[in-house]
Amino acid sequence: MSAVDTRNIARDSLFLLAAIRVDDGMDEHRVKVRNLSAGGMMAEGDLKVERGTRVEVDLRNIGWVRGTVAWVQDNRCGIAFVEEIDPKLPRASVNASGDLSTPRFVRSASLVRGQTDPSRLRKI
Repeated sequence: MSAVDTRNIARDSLFLLAAIRVDDGMDEHRVKVRNLSAGGMMAEGDLKVERGTRVEVDLRNIGWVRGTVAWVQDNRCGIAFVEEIDPKLPRASVNASGDLSTPRFVRSASLVRGQTDPSRLRKI
């Protein structure tokens, strides 16, 4: 990213897990995604990186996204993506197709209610 101040770019605060690979390496590190925008993210975890390090981040519903570490502070770092993403995609259900073979805890509540055969429901 350029030296232009980008702190006014809209970002979503959230908590989800992602995998990061450093400098085209094969080792994956698990991090918590603390906020996400079209142009980058803040990650938290035991990842030892320096400013300028090239990384790839595996975001749910998007896949591997290339980026560069923009800043590091304690166990958090900011990553600027090479190409913009749709920041709403990682928040979306993993399976929004209504496939009832997907475990119930992964499906959204709207897929469970109204579309499930009542005989398949557990009696309480």
